[in-house]
Amino acid sequence: MAQRHKPHARHVPTERQPTRFSPSQLYEAARLYWNEDATQAEIAEALGTSRPTVSRLLAEAREAGIVHIEIRKPSATGLSALARELTRCLGIRSVRITPPGKGLPAGRVLAGAVGEALRDAGLGRGDALLVSSGSTVHGVSQEALPNLPGVLVAPTVGGQNEIDSSYQTNEITRRVAVKIGGTPVLLHAPALPGPELREWLIKDPQVRQVLRLWKTAKCALLGVGAPPLTRTSLPSVLPTDPVTLRNAVGDICVRPYDSQGTPIPFPGSDRLIAMDLAALTKIQHTIAIAIGENKITSIRAAARAGYFNTLVTDVDTANALLGSCPEPD
Repeated sequence: MAQRHKPHARHVPTERQPTRFSPSQLYEAARLYWNEDATQAEIAEALGTSRPTVSRLLAEAREAGIVHIEIRKPSATGLSALARELTRCLGIRSVRITPPGKGLPAGRVLAGAVGEALRDAGLGRGDALLVSSGSTVHGVSQEALPNLPGVLVAPTVGGQNEIDSSYQTNEITRRVAVKIGGTPVLLHAPALPGPELREWLIKDPQVRQVLRLWKTAKCALLGVGAPPLTRTSLPSVLPTDPVTLRNAVGDICVRPYDSQGTPIPFPGSDRLIAMDLAALTKIQHTIAIAIGENKITSIRAAARAGYFNTLVTDVDTANALLGSCPEPD
């Protein structure tokens, strides 16, 4: 039987159909979306229409030439110069800056630069990489990271009882280990056990293995928390009363600190199964990852105290940090 062939589709030029939206409608939708940062749902409510209609309005605004979108490759030279200035301002070893990622999760924005910082740390088989908790570290753990086979990955703090995935440190540790091809060393302990449980836990062989890695680790990946009293999400072990944390500008490894980087004790903090902030200053490579102007004070205080020596952030946060630097004498 002769094989039948489908006829090739022939392109027939057609005239563009006239838009069913007025220029004023297209302009208003575009103005609200790109100039006012309104969501499509908010625009739909403002214009008395539906979200699908808003989507069509925005598409036609681009087609009609009302909106011009230009994508520019970021200037590596400009970012490098900003990084050098900020490195001097913070008094740390290095800064890596990414372009802004409007609408993207912080972990996705920073993951590439975090990978570069991890490669620079020169981690080899048998070296230990510590990871803290927090939404940014959790986000980075879900993105592509460099292959570092044989590296041991351990948490800096307990957290097996946390409900919020951003503070489930074993899960974050496991994700990072999978991404880099390393070996997870998990910490089966809550961050704040009772006195008797703590005494039992620190004698457990698996817990003791993690505690040893805290002393010998070559690198740590650290989330920097905004002032605790301004946040909607906190590790369950941190107090929420305004008196205890009124001077706290941030936290690392669920240990809050003030504007000078001095640790702030709270009820039960002596029982924490978490790295001491002073111990971070003895690690060769400490990589802080943070985005947001609400973290300017917390980043500066942690840098001043020496809790990290490398910062990974985006260009907007970097500019805000640089703007907060004191004028040179």
